[in-house]
Amino acid sequence: MIGRLAGTLLEKHPPSLVLDVGGVGYELDAPMSTVYNLPAVGERVTLLTHLLVREDAHQLYGFATAAERHAFRALIRISGVGARTALALLSGLSVEELAQAVALQQAGALTRVPGIGAKTAQRLLLELKGKLVPAAIEGAGGTAQTSVGDASTDILRALLALGYSEREGTAAMRSVPAGIGVSEGIRVALQAIAKR
Repeated sequence: MIGRLAGTLLEKHPPSLVLDVGGVGYELDAPMSTVYNLPAVGERVTLLTHLLVREDAHQLYGFATAAERHAFRALIRISGVGARTALALLSGLSVEELAQAVALQQAGALTRVPGIGAKTAQRLLLELKGKLVPAAIEGAGGTAQTSVGDASTDILRALLALGYSEREGTAAMRSVPAGIGVSEGIRVALQAIAKR
């Protein structure tokens, strides 16, 4: 499995890229969120990757962040959602927006992405529930199983891992009742942020 590539950006024709790594040109596709943050052609770049092996092809996908790659992997595990649909979702929504839409069960946020209808959006919300936010908690150094005393710390860590500033996270925590569980607390905090 190819997990990471570091080299010189040779070509940039969104969503396709060619990266020269030690004289070998790797062709890969990337979501627009990654493409927008790439340096100019000829510059050095490092991308996390996912290799998708099919009967007729080996396709490589590149991501600027671990959160993007994690979301891509969660999406392609859903029956009927291919790599193209996953790239479209990550090009139309940031990982934070996708996680928030899932946490708040907002199908409308997903249907704004071209190619995602109401039925597909509902299925995505159902299948992704609990799969994006727990990873954010683990990435922030917390665990999904915590005591009530640690819940507020883990909720704040999850918000920070989702890309919210410390100020936004602290403000959202004022809406979270004491003694709430981590999952429910994250949902309440995201709703508070969405109302601002």
